Amino acid sequence: MLVYPQLGTGALSQFPIRKQRRARTVVNAALDGSSIKLADAAGETTEWALSYAGLSDAEIGALEQFFASAEGTLNGFTFLDPAANLLGWSGAPGEAVWKRDPQLSLTGGIQDPAGGSAAWRLTNAGAAPQAISQTLAAPGGYVYCLSAYVRAPAASTATMLLGSSRGSRAIQTQWSRIVFSAAGDAATAEVLFGLEIPAGGEVDVFGIQAEPQAGASAYKVSTSGGVYEGARLRDDELAVTATGVNRHSCTVNITHVNHL
Repeated sequence: MLVYPQLGTGALSQFPIRKQRRARTVVNAALDGSSIKLADAAGETTEWALSYAGLSDAEIGALEQFFASAEGTLNGFTFLDPAANLLGWSGAPGEAVWKRDPQLSLTGGIQDPAGGSAAWRLTNAGAAPQAISQTLAAPGGYVYCLSAYVRAPAASTATMLLGSSRGSRAIQTQWSRIVFSAAGDAATAEVLFGLEIPAGGEVDVFGIQAEPQAGASAYKVSTSGGVYEGARLRDDELAVTATGVNRHSCTVNITHVNHL
């Protein structure tokens, strides 16, 4: 599958980003004048306007090559939303999108760092490290950032999983955010994101997030996640303005419709 390119910095876009989502409601009008309304998930449309400035010759060349490969609006591609959490159900690790190792138990309703009760406790009752993870149908060669808020009853460590890369992070008794950035395996078409707890360990987790960039942004709770397969360009040509030597600007418009 064709994938939308990252910039040389590892970012997918620049600010400002304009994102618009339109939903559709099906209305059944009865003869007695009443009506029944039902949300139609298949009719949802999401659009992005990505404005770029100061792109290098190599970066604008990559976008132009992508436009040529997509043949404008003709071919679909995989697009990772730069304004979203890529993970599905980030606040509900009991959902089917999460894979949990057998000796890792889960407790919900834990007090979170925002003052609510949306954190969850991972307890490893086994004699070996155990992990909770998601595998996304995302380009393996991207640069990604995995982050989470964590705490433990006593100072400990946890391992952040990103593709085949692993990063050990210290966990304190107070809430703190741990971050791990790495590039995936360019030969694969999927990426694993997860958190591994050591044998006998207990860790409270909140706000786990994966992003298609090198650094972590503010946490965004998610349900469906930010991987859009079958996205399309809205335009058949890319208008580029040269603003200086090795400097270019343009705007890319992308659309995703659930039923296409």
